[in-house]
Parts: sequence; C-alpha cells; structure tokens
Amino acid sequence: MTRKITRQTFLAQVTALTTTTALTPALAAPQSAARVTDDKKVRVAVIGCGSVSNMYLPHLSKSPFVTLVSTCDILPERAQQAATKYAIPNHYPHIDALLAGPPFDLLVNLTNMQEHGRLNRQALLAGKHVWSEKPMANSYREGRELLTLAIHKKLRIWGAPAVVQSPQFAFMAQAIQEGKLGRVSAAHAHYGHLGPDWSAFFFEKGGGSLPDLGVYNIATLTGLLGPARSVMAMTSIVTPTRNTGNKGPIAVVAEDNAMVLMEHANGTLSHVQCGFNYFDPYGHEGKGQEKPTISVWGTKGNLALIGYDWAPFGVDLATLDDEKGQRYATDRAGYVWEMGASVVAECLATGKEPFIRPEHALHVLDIIEAARKSGDTGQRVKLTSTFQWPVRG
Repeated sequence: MTRKITRQTFLAQVTALTTTTALTPALAAPQSAARVTDDKKVRVAVIGCGSVSNMYLPHLSKSPFVTLVSTCDILPERAQQAATKYAIPNHYPHIDALLAGPPFDLLVNLTNMQEHGRLNRQALLAGKHVWSEKPMANSYREGRELLTLAIHKKLRIWGAPAVVQSPQFAFMAQAIQEGKLGRVSAAHAHYGHLGPDWSAFFFEKGGGSLPDLGVYNIATLTGLLGPARSVMAMTSIVTPTRNTGNKGPIAVVAEDNAMVLMEHANGTLSHVQCGFNYFDPYGHEGKGQEKPTISVWGTKGNLALIGYDWAPFGVDLATLDDEKGQRYATDRAGYVWEMGASVVAECLATGKEPFIRPEHALHVLDIIEAARKSGDTGQRVKLTSTFQWPVRG
C-alpha cells in the first residue's frame, strides 16, 4: 500500500531536524560569518503562519542579521502561536494592523500564492522591503510593476526559490562555464509528488503544479543555461477533484500535470515535467535517493544533480576524460530551501548581494505564463523577458 505524504506532513516531520542538526554556522549566516550589532539588524515581519512558516521561522530566529518583530495571519491563533513559540513581541490578524504596528524593514510573505501580488504591493507602498515565497506576483505584468515600484521607492523585492544559492548549483554552473561539458545541448528536470491535501489554493485559479513545483526546476535550468527565448508546453488535469483540509472536496481548476520545453541560446533545449500525481518511492524528503532529478548533456560530458534542487545531495559529473564519472559537491554547506529570507536579510544588513535576483524570478514567472498559454493554444510562445546571466560567475 502506498502511503501518501503531503507537504504539510513533510514540513512537520522535518521541522525538528531543521531547527537542530541542520542549523550549522554556515546556515545561520548564509553568506558569511559576519555579525552586526543589534541596531543594524534587519527588523522582520512574517505574514502567513501556516506550514511553510514552520520552516522559515526557525531559520530566521537563528540568523545573526535578523530581529523578528511581528507575525500576521488571517487566522489570529496561528499568528499568536508562532509569536509565542519564537518569542516575537507582536502578532496581528490583518496586514493593515501589521503595517500600522511597530516598525519593521522586511516583510516575509508566506501566504497563499494567490495573495502574493496584492500583499507585496501593499508592503512596498508602506515602505517595506519584501521577500516573497513563490511566485512573487500572480502574473508577469504584475511582477514587473512591483519591481518598478520597489525601484522607484528605493526598496528591494526578491522572490523564491533560492536554488541558485546551493553549492550544487554553483558546481554545475562552474562546470558548464569552464567548458567541461563542451557545447551544452540539452537538459531535463522533474519534480512531483501526490499533491498537497491541506489547502485548496494549490488547485484553484492562480495555483497549480507549475508555480508550486515546476518553479524550482525552471529557476535551476534557466540559471544554468541562461534565459529562455521561447516555450512550448502541454498542461492537463489528471485528478479532477481533490479532498482538501480547509474546503473539503473541490473541483481542480489549475493544472496538476505539466510538460514544458524551453529554447535557450545557441540551440540548447531543456525540458521540465512536474505534477501532483507522481508516486515517489523516496517520499517527499527524498532520503536515500540516488537518482538524478536534473540532467545536463553536452558534447564532452554530462552532469546529474542527485536529490531535488531544493534539497540536493551531490552532483555526478562524467566527461571524455573520466567516462565513469565521479560524485562532487556532496556538502550542502548549510543550504536549505527556506534560507532565502535570511539571505536577503543579510544583504540588507551588510550590503553583500545574494545570487538571487528579482529579474530571474520574474523570468521564471514569464515562462510559467507562457507554458500555460502554449498549453491552451498549442502554439510556441516567444519571450522578451531576461535577467543577468551567468548567475554565478
């Protein structure tokens, strides 16, 4: 019998591990061992105190660059419980009250993805920097408007995922840039599970497997291979109804199955598949996984990322000079997927820029929109968005 592991269950299972053994000094200070005085720390407010906050808050609470000021949630008891657990002095039931409360510098937005654009805009208008879980907006156009607003107000906005921060991504990027693969021709990535059952928003309009799951792989492949020039895709709904914890049975509206083909520069093609209908024998945590989830091929070698890009275990590299290949970059060096807010807090406190860029997040969002358009029309969709590349040089 296959046991269904939901995202909520997974997050609950690994919270204890993350807050103890995983919080190495490198994790607590993602970019350096530097510290700042209390008056230089970044004052942080967290909005959205559901399951994802159980990963973010332990990480933020141990960052030497962060002072946690407030929590906020439309379910007041969740905001209160989170504030009590992490000794945060203030908690609120609505963003208006949060913004009117004690001052803070950075809003960490962990709400349902359909709310990201609206709440991020409200925070920017109130003079706050923003770290947003993915996606940072509900359309590419809205995301561009948010970035323009941030620049106009001399603020910063960033969007998850933080996959480009991992040592495994850095190794892969360096190998490609140094020509170890020769001319890169193709890449494949996949990520999926049986679907979350704790909230309906994943399956409603504005949700879907692309912004929840495919976003990781799209960020990684564009980060490695450069911006996509065009997209072709097919999307579908495999499971038309879902039983959700907060709304009971619902009709699925957003795609729960997707195949995305991207054209990069110099003839390079890449492919991402994602969905909420994937049995994974290793479970959501991926423990014991020895098979690649991302592969890159070139004329002189190939790379394979072992483990998901949000939780990588190493990189297998084979070349003409070493056809059998070896495993490299087995040390995560403190990298975890929930570190993004801590990374940008360090940036605000010290001026040390992260590898995460808002233009990259927006390009990924543009690809997701293009994939849906291609799936609806059967047409190849050209892209005009771009970002600074290579991400890590």
